[in-house]
Amino acid sequence: VQLVESGGGLVQAGGSLRLSCAASGRTVGDYVMAWFRQAPGKERDFVAAINWVGTYTNYADSVKGRFTISRDNANNVKNTVYLQMNSLKPDDTAVYYCAADQTYSSVRDDHYKLSMYDYWGQGTQVTVSS
Repeated sequence: VQLVESGGGLVQAGGSLRLSCAASGRTVGDYVMAWFRQAPGKERDFVAAINWVGTYTNYADSVKGRFTISRDNANNVKNTVYLQMNSLKPDDTAVYYCAADQTYSSVRDDHYKLSMYDYWGQGTQVTVSS
């Protein structure tokens, strides 16, 4: 499975960005997918997760009400996961990573842990200026 993120960039505080994660190489239509982020000098933190059919989502408290995770499984050859980010803050500045868990199709309480995920993308930089 290959995960490729895109959509990062520089935006002013209060602005919006939409990140995409294209999965290929193997269908991930029944995987839990997630977004994590890592700011300079900090650990990689959970942002959001979504179940295989897109009906259940979970968010970190810091992004609730501002970020929305969604997925498009219509194309079983290349599935895509999105992260719509609104009302961005300078604290949201980080490299954003897409991740896939091939074991579970439903979001569990421990899907905030990095160890739950089998595949990772290379990341896309998001910079929010004040």
